[in-house]
Amino acid sequence: MTNTADTAWFIHDRFGMFIHWGIYALPARHEWVRNRELISNEDYQKYFDHFDPDLYDPAKWVAQAKAAGMKYVVVTTKHHDGFCLWDSALTDYKATNTPAGRDVLRPLVDAVHAAGLKIGFYHSVIDWHHPEFPIDGLHPMRENLAFREAEKHRDIAKYREYLHGQTRELLTQFGKIDIMWFDFSYSQRDWGWSKGKGKADWDSERLLAMVRELQPGILVNDRIEMGGDFRTPEQYQPAGKMMADGKPVLWEACQTLNGSWGYHRDNLDWKSTVMLIRMLVDTVSKDGNLLLNVGPNARGEFEPRAVERLQEIAEWMRLHGRAIYGCGAGDFTPPPDCRYTQRGDRLYLHLFAWPFGHVHLPGMADRVDYAQLLSDGSEIKMQRIDPHQAAQNTTMGGLSADILTLQLPVQKPDVAVPVIELFLK
Repeated sequence: MTNTADTAWFIHDRFGMFIHWGIYALPARHEWVRNRELISNEDYQKYFDHFDPDLYDPAKWVAQAKAAGMKYVVVTTKHHDGFCLWDSALTDYKATNTPAGRDVLRPLVDAVHAAGLKIGFYHSVIDWHHPEFPIDGLHPMRENLAFREAEKHRDIAKYREYLHGQTRELLTQFGKIDIMWFDFSYSQRDWGWSKGKGKADWDSERLLAMVRELQPGILVNDRIEMGGDFRTPEQYQPAGKMMADGKPVLWEACQTLNGSWGYHRDNLDWKSTVMLIRMLVDTVSKDGNLLLNVGPNARGEFEPRAVERLQEIAEWMRLHGRAIYGCGAGDFTPPPDCRYTQRGDRLYLHLFAWPFGHVHLPGMADRVDYAQLLSDGSEIKMQRIDPHQAAQNTTMGGLSADILTLQLPVQKPDVAVPVIELFLK
């Protein structure tokens, strides 16, 4: 199998929007609501019967993503509940058969392409609605023993062909697709009466070969037990660069705004904008990408708290985007409460805490030609403190000869995370 993945844009763009949207927006209690509450197909049907996002405006979604500095969008074509956003020929369980009465995926893809952004498809390899998907320890009907007995002859081979067929639809009907984001394998799970599913169940080798054949250059993630083009740490920030066999690998942290992927009305664990921007900076400083999720509501809108955060991120990115795009880990060790990102001879010092008066940069003496505050382009004065200088009153004591000292204003700039741009010699 030839890997033709185009990684250059991915490494450059660094920031994308994840969108989790489906009929689980109606119960508004997490996208795993079927699993959590053991809901049968029959009881879940009411959400299908009332899916009617009358305020859905995909061009507005894309404009909000683009304004926030996001360069690509990954959307859930089908989540674990089996509901499809597009007009699949292989199922009736799709948006066209709901009160919405239309394919809601295609206009989003068209809007992303029109805006000049990249598009990715999240697609669950799990399907709790499909009649041939075997009941296992994650299935919503797992505790219904009579149902399990009646359905024990389900044939995953038939479901597998459905999975492959839908993947083919997605990669042949919507133009160029940049990312295939499969979710997820769990072959290591064992409940005694059932085992988890993975590479053999999905026939991942054949699936991946088809994906690469249909969309040369596409990036594929790491969740069908085939390695993939990039790793996907979820809901945590890696301590450093991600490694495999002692070598750095591409990775993308997928993170939520409030702890839930799908719309969750009562989840109040909203991250502050400052925290979200720090997560973006932290990710890029470790050679990663950030895929930040929004869960639209049942009427097809981003809720106000999400919009507020996107707008605040947009303002920070307007001023500081060049410290993110095309950047990766710095070649130097930053001082405490700081991160470095670097692009060529530009080194960016992101100050998570604003110190009084000075910040000291180890190893940077004689390495910097000029320094400026990125938000307004104002000069930051530099000095080297004589290692032999004695501390006396307002005179700073000597510092190691390799330390560069930057003189800061007392007042922190009015931005979420201040950045100092260092022009290296």
